[in-house]
Amino acid sequence: VQLVESGGGSVQSGGSLRLSCAASGFLYSRSCMGWFRQAPGKEREGVALIDGDGRPTYADSVKGRFTISRDTPKNTLYLQMNSLNAEDTAVYYCAARTGSTNCPSGLQPNYWGQGTQVTVSS
Repeated sequence: VQLVESGGGSVQSGGSLRLSCAASGFLYSRSCMGWFRQAPGKEREGVALIDGDGRPTYADSVKGRFTISRDTPKNTLYLQMNSLNAEDTAVYYCAARTGSTNCPSGLQPNYWGQGTQVTVSS
């Protein structure tokens, strides 16, 4: 299993970034996928999940600003991030829970990407 993120970088407050995650080695179309993040000195937190049917869920802190999507033919997961602010600064991780098409509450990923840094300056 491989999850390879790209698209991180530095942006000013109010700006946008789009993260991508190329997935391979598992049945992507039947897996719950998600984005998590970890800011310095803080625990890792869930940002957004998307089930095999494309239904998303979001953390309250990003609702209305972030959009998670998946391209099944390309085995790629995306996170469009708009109206970024300094509190969004973190390492962002792509994650997969293989063998689960749904994303029930509390479901933990079993595979992680290496992470990509997002830095938002005010």
